[in-house]
Amino acid sequence: MKIIKNILAGALLLFSSMLFAQQESLFTTYRYHMNIVNPAYAGVDGETVLATTIRQQWTGIKDAPKTQAVSFGTSVGSHLGLGVSMVYDKTFVEKQTQLGLDVSYKVQVGALTDLYLGIKAGGNFYNVNTSGLETYVPQSDPALATINQFNPNVGVGALLKNDKFFVSLSVPRILNTERARNKDGYTAVATDRAHVYLSSGYDFDLETATSLILKPSFMMRYVNGAPLSVDLNLMLQIEKFLEIGGSYRVDNAYAGILGLNISNRMTLGYAYEVNTGKVIASAKNSNEFFLRFKF
Repeated sequence: MKIIKNILAGALLLFSSMLFAQQESLFTTYRYHMNIVNPAYAGVDGETVLATTIRQQWTGIKDAPKTQAVSFGTSVGSHLGLGVSMVYDKTFVEKQTQLGLDVSYKVQVGALTDLYLGIKAGGNFYNVNTSGLETYVPQSDPALATINQFNPNVGVGALLKNDKFFVSLSVPRILNTERARNKDGYTAVATDRAHVYLSSGYDFDLETATSLILKPSFMMRYVNGAPLSVDLNLMLQIEKFLEIGGSYRVDNAYAGILGLNISNRMTLGYAYEVNTGKVIASAKNSNEFFLRFKF
């Protein structure tokens, strides 16, 4: 029975690692909290911004992935920006908390265009609490013990932008780190690999009687060992109050997005995502909420 339990526990961790090969969190509403993946966004445009996001993936599946993110950024003087970010992921018995401290520096490269360079320092707290696993043997098994680990990391990013467009390139975690445990002959290993993010967008003023701005953008994510992930977004801003649009994650999902600018300082939004990949019917839908404040 112990051998069977070891095999099942190992298969669980291995399958989880394979299933979530794209290990860093995916957000459909990425344009509203870019400093989570790019430290160059800290204090961008001289603004102070606090943002929070909650994503419930695969609604209807018990213990399905749930992600919460909080980020803060502010400018210090005319060239320096500072920020912090936290991303918490929970999937079944696995929990991860990523913390980061961001520093950015602005360089003016044109009359209306700025280049921001950023660095992120922090790490990942990883926990597996196997008490959530159901077993049918009364005595405890050392192979099914709680795993706790912290891996420090660093990241870099660059942002080129003006009032109309932006181009963002970043690697928020440069170091490949391993989560491993070896006890009583049982070993589990998972590798957190560096992710590369490339994003760009442009705001088109439609010059109509009603203020309409069309905002196409994309986000590409690359990590070794996983398919390239590409999000294509199109949003329409109406009278600086309402933003409505959609997103398509190539060969994976599509989503509707709604944003409400409650005031000049607060934006509230929601995204409803439908998975088109090979998942069971009850795991098709995901929900994402975000709230953003400017000070």
